[in-house]
Amino acid sequence: MSSKRRVPAAALAAPVALAGLACGDGASTPGEAAGDAPVSALTRNQALHIPMPDGIRIAVDVWLPDGIQPGERLPAMMRATRYWRARGEVGVPLEETSNFAEAERWNRAGYALVLVDGRGSGASFGIRRFELAEDEVTDYGEVADWIAGQPWSNGRVGAYGVSYAGNTAEMLAVNRSPAVKAVAPLFNDFDNFGHLIFPGGVLTVGFLEDWSNRTRMQDLNDICGLSDAMGAACDSVRSRVTGVKPVDADVDGSLLAAAVAEHRANTVPFEAALEYEFRDDPFGPYGETNVGHRRSPSGHLPQIEESGVAMFIRVGWQDAGTVNGTLGRYNTISNAQQVFIGPWDHGARNDTDPFKAEDTPVQPDADARFEELVAFFDAHLSEDGSGETPTEIHYYTLGADRWSRTETWPPEGFDDVAWYFREDGALSTEAPAAETGEDRYTVDFTATTGTRNRWYTNGGGGDVVYGDRRDEDGKLLTWTSAPLAADIEITGHPVVTLYLASTEAGGAFIAYLEDVAPDGTVRYITEGQLRGVMRAVTEEPPLYRKYGPHRSESRADALPLVPGEVAELSFDLWATSVLIRAGHRIRIALAGADADTFLRYPRDGSVPEWTVQRNRTHPSGIVLPSRDR
Repeated sequence: MSSKRRVPAAALAAPVALAGLACGDGASTPGEAAGDAPVSALTRNQALHIPMPDGIRIAVDVWLPDGIQPGERLPAMMRATRYWRARGEVGVPLEETSNFAEAERWNRAGYALVLVDGRGSGASFGIRRFELAEDEVTDYGEVADWIAGQPWSNGRVGAYGVSYAGNTAEMLAVNRSPAVKAVAPLFNDFDNFGHLIFPGGVLTVGFLEDWSNRTRMQDLNDICGLSDAMGAACDSVRSRVTGVKPVDADVDGSLLAAAVAEHRANTVPFEAALEYEFRDDPFGPYGETNVGHRRSPSGHLPQIEESGVAMFIRVGWQDAGTVNGTLGRYNTISNAQQVFIGPWDHGARNDTDPFKAEDTPVQPDADARFEELVAFFDAHLSEDGSGETPTEIHYYTLGADRWSRTETWPPEGFDDVAWYFREDGALSTEAPAAETGEDRYTVDFTATTGTRNRWYTNGGGGDVVYGDRRDEDGKLLTWTSAPLAADIEITGHPVVTLYLASTEAGGAFIAYLEDVAPDGTVRYITEGQLRGVMRAVTEEPPLYRKYGPHRSESRADALPLVPGEVAELSFDLWATSVLIRAGHRIRIALAGADADTFLRYPRDGSVPEWTVQRNRTHPSGIVLPSRDR
C-alpha cells in the first residue's frame, strides 16, 4: 500500500543534512547477534547493532513514520557517517532529540530513515585503518541488504549525505547491491587525496589538524573535549549530552565502552598525513598502501558504473576541490547524473558569491532543495517512480547571478584565451616578443588567505569570505590586465604555465585568479597549487577525467627542481564560472605559501627565491576558457 505522507514545504525547512555532531549496539556478549531481529513495525525509533559477516557490530538508528501499519512497505533512506549517527541526550523527549527533525522530514515524505555509525566510530565496533577502507564500505552494503529484508521495506534503498556522508552514499554503490537504486553524494570529496588533503601535492594542515583532532575525540566519545569543557563545565555538558547515542540494548553502557576501547587503535589521520606525501606511500601504523586511491570514490569507478545507480549531486564553486571531482565523474562514467554547481560553501549553508553581500540568503532555499532531493529519490525508489534522471549540469556564474544548463562539460561556446605575464606586472593577451624578461620573487611565508577559505569550509569552517585581497597581494608576485573593454565570462578550468628557476629543490606554487574592481578592491575567484616535486607530467591514463596536465602523484614519478635551472610548471586552477565586468581587471597572483592553510615547503625552513621567465622563449602565463558577454 502507498505510504506517502506529504507535508508543505514550509515544514521541511531544516537543512538537508545535519551539521556538526551528527553524532551504538546491542549484544550482551560477543557472538550474540544484537539487532538480528527485524525492527518492530510499531516502533518509531530503534537503536540496534547489525552484525557483519566478520563479527563486527555496526550501530544504526531506524526511524519509521508515526502510525505505520503492519503490511505497509516503504522505501528507505540511508545516511552513514563517521561523525556519530546520533547524540546520547539525557531526559530529552523523542521530538527534541538530535535527529528527529531529519527523520520527520523523510518519514513524512514516505521514507524510512536509517542512520549508520561507520565501522570504528560512534557506537559501532571495529577499527579505522584509514577513512573509507574496504571493510567499512562493505559494511554499508550489508546494512543496505539488511534494510531491504525488513518487513516494512519495499526492497529499495537510497543513500544521501553531505561531506563524509556524501562519500559513504557514493561508496555504497561499490557493493552493487540490487536494493540500492539511487544515491545523492552532496558536497563530497570524490578524490580525497587530490581534492582535499593534498591538492597539487600540498598538505592542507590547517583543515586536517583540526578535523583529525575532532574526529579523534568523537571516536573516543570525549564529549567534554568536543565541547572544550573542563571541571564543572564538563559535568554540566555530561548532564545533558553523554556523547554518542548507545544502542537500546546497552542499558549499562558496557557495549559502548567496549566499542570505544576498540577505537583507540584507529589511525590518527593528521599524524599519518605528516609522514605521507605521495599517493602510493605507506599510510598510518598499519602500513596501508595506495590509500590515495582506495579511500575515495574515484578509485572505485568501474564498480560504481556497474551498479547503474542514478546520482543527484550538489557542490559549491568554493568548496575545496569538490567541483573538479564532480566534473571528472560526470565525464568518466555513464550513470545518470543530475548536477548542481552553486555559489555555496560546504553544505550550501551560505552564499559565497564574492560579488554579493556576505549575508545574502542561499538560493534555492532549504525547502526547495529538500523537495528536489525527494523528487529525485521518488523517481527511483517509489513503486510508481519513473526510474529516470536527466544527465545534465546546472551551474551558477559568479558575478552574474545567473544559472545555466549544459549536458556537456566544458560547456560549448568558450575559447581558450592565453594571457601572458609581461613587464611591469602587466597581464596581456599579446605574447612577449623580447628574448629576455624575468621577475624575481622571494617567497613570503606570512602570506595567507585566512581561515574562512575554501579549504576550511570543508572541515566545518563555515562561510567562505576572502575579503579584499589587495594587502595580501602586496606579499605576492602579481600580473594585472588593463581594464576590460567588455564583460568577459570565464567558465571552465584555467591552466597556468610557469617557467621559473628556484634556489631550492622543493617548494609549493600557488596561483590565484582574482578580479580587480575600478575602486581597487581585489576579489578572490579561484586558485590552483602544485608542489614542485610533483611537476612531472605522466602519460598513463588517469582514473577519471582531468582538465589540466595529469600527474600520477606517485613517489616513482617525483621530480625535484634543480636549483638555478629553469623548469616548466603547468597546472590547472580549480574550475570556476565568473563574469568579469567591463572596467574591471584580471589579476594572477603567485605565492609560495598560505600560512594558515598549507604545510610549509620546503619543510627544512629554507626560503626559496624565484626567477619567473616572461619572454619569447619562456612565455609564462595562463589560459582562461572565456567568451565575451
